[in-house]
Amino acid sequence: MQSDLHAELDAAESAFARRALRRRPLFLALSIAGIAVALGLSSYYAWRRAHDPQFALAARAVIVVLVLLNARQNLRQYRYATVLGKVLPPTP
Repeated sequence: MQSDLHAELDAAESAFARRALRRRPLFLALSIAGIAVALGLSSYYAWRRAHDPQFALAARAVIVVLVLLNARQNLRQYRYATVLGKVLPPTP
């Protein structure tokens, strides 16, 4: 049983793949920015907690986790776009 690795893309699929390839640097920048924001928020919340023991962390920790999950998704899109760049034929 042989897999068909060289299937043709239709116009919509090709446009989608090319758009993802063009946005590859944006995905990496968004991932790095998300990590920086999560670190900044974590530092701020730790500072607030150190100065006010009554400062609630639970809801804020959820926000940090959601920002990190978004950064992870952007990194995943960056990696998919990298693979698409290797698989797609060069543009004429």
